[in-house]
Amino acid sequence: MLRARWLGRVPYAEALSLQRGIFNHGYDDYLLLLEHPKTYTLGIRGDTGHVLVDPASVGAELHHIDRGGDVTYHGPGQLVGYPILSVAGRRGGSAAGMADTVAYVRSVEQLVIDSLADLGLDNVGRLDRFPGVWVDPTGPRPRKIAAIGVRLTRGRSMHGFALNVDPDLSMFNHIVPCGIADKGVTSLAQEGIDASMRQVVDAVVERAAQRWGRGALDRADVVWRIPSDNRDLSPFSRGAGPGDAPRPTSTSVRLQGRLAEAGVSGGLPLDARKPEWLRARVQISDRATALRRTVRDLGLITVCEEAGCPNLSECWGEGTATFMVCGERCTRACGFCLVDTRHPAPLDAGEPGRVAAAVQRMGLSHVVITMVARDDLDDGGAAHVAATVEAVRLVAPSARIEVLISDLAGNADSLETVLASRPDVVNHNIETVARLQRAVRPSAGYARSLAVLARSAAGGFLAKSGVVVGMGESFDEVCSTMADLRSVGVEIVTIGQYLRPTGHHLPVERWWTPAEFAEWKRIGETELGFAHVESSPLTRSSHHAGSAADAAVAAGAGGRISEVAR
Repeated sequence: MLRARWLGRVPYAEALSLQRGIFNHGYDDYLLLLEHPKTYTLGIRGDTGHVLVDPASVGAELHHIDRGGDVTYHGPGQLVGYPILSVAGRRGGSAAGMADTVAYVRSVEQLVIDSLADLGLDNVGRLDRFPGVWVDPTGPRPRKIAAIGVRLTRGRSMHGFALNVDPDLSMFNHIVPCGIADKGVTSLAQEGIDASMRQVVDAVVERAAQRWGRGALDRADVVWRIPSDNRDLSPFSRGAGPGDAPRPTSTSVRLQGRLAEAGVSGGLPLDARKPEWLRARVQISDRATALRRTVRDLGLITVCEEAGCPNLSECWGEGTATFMVCGERCTRACGFCLVDTRHPAPLDAGEPGRVAAAVQRMGLSHVVITMVARDDLDDGGAAHVAATVEAVRLVAPSARIEVLISDLAGNADSLETVLASRPDVVNHNIETVARLQRAVRPSAGYARSLAVLARSAAGGFLAKSGVVVGMGESFDEVCSTMADLRSVGVEIVTIGQYLRPTGHHLPVERWWTPAEFAEWKRIGETELGFAHVESSPLTRSSHHAGSAADAAVAAGAGGRISEVAR
């Protein structure tokens, strides 16, 4: 089977981390399809002299990468394809291995050639001594329409092709494209082919499924609408927070529009009666009361309360809680989340110490530290999270620490700040399937979340993620998302039912049954190979977090738990 993913516009560094995650774990064959912001890439044997300007002067980045070939350009209007495949017959670095590499390059070229023919561009082919796909290759003016640059290692492929659909061709004037000074570049639009990006993607996916998937295909697309600034951030947009004027009683027009774009309409009424299996029992105990007192005495915030978790009384009765740092106000406005979205206050420098004091007072063996998104801060709050981890380590050196972090705006340095504090479990929730990302969490991205998880797993950490269901996804889409998480090295996944917190949030599209949750658990553990899947209607990211980590260790993922916590 081939898993094809249209990911929209993705910064180059994030796409590279995602590629590497899938490449290194080698579970499935993938074709990642996307656009990049303006970017120049230079292969391992590329000539820096072929970059004719400072890339920043034309609004572009430059990345030195481990593929073959020279310099090329990526940007909006260009379809970039990254096939990450187990290449049959690859035999290492010998002459035979080189022959395999050439054969694989020819396979990628043929995929593009066949796709272009399907789109109505027939006069395309290969040009001797120049890899790639060319228009009018035997004529007086051959011109490149698709660049090819690959890497094959240990029988797996990375990198791929860049097909010009309708990019700004003037960006190629600032380089010597592919090191070829006497030949030009072109695009489908330049050649008179009026094809949308979606039509091109459809053609490529169909051909790829035949060539590399033996006809078996698992396809998932993010919503096709792409914001002009590539961010579509809507911080502080939900309006009144707790303590202010009442929130509106119906889903906003903006959220309704995003759902419609994703193919979701309607939903259950706000007052729809919950099934019996969604009625959490309230358990009042002395331990829960003592924990509440500790939280209040130390002026701490728990996501249990802020997000309206249905398991609060159960977890607090067991003496566990998830501490939320970086304040109580989030700079995102996710369509399913109850956390306050008013403008955030400055960070509280004393908060890490107070969390540590609570951990010590409660005698916790597994500590969960989560955060609100703080896009207003240069590091997204990473240093504050790291300081909290370090403070807890000082008072509870044997405790296992789990961090549940935002995507930190995709900043790799910020993520490294968190990882350098050596948490034992790194949790980042992908939240929903690819198709619903823009409706559910418009300030985030599917590829970005996978990249965060891939980087965490690559660092040797026990990686964890979660999915909330009931917002319009299909059963198979959840399975596809689980496959994507597993393919970048995630060991623990949580799946739970969405419960609409207010009338202003996304509607519940359906209630999933306990039997369906049990089937996702079975598929995740027995077919996809997760160390542990926590899946039930009332499951939340931190529900049974300690026992989930224990189960992962028992299943053989213990190598990802830091030596500090053993």
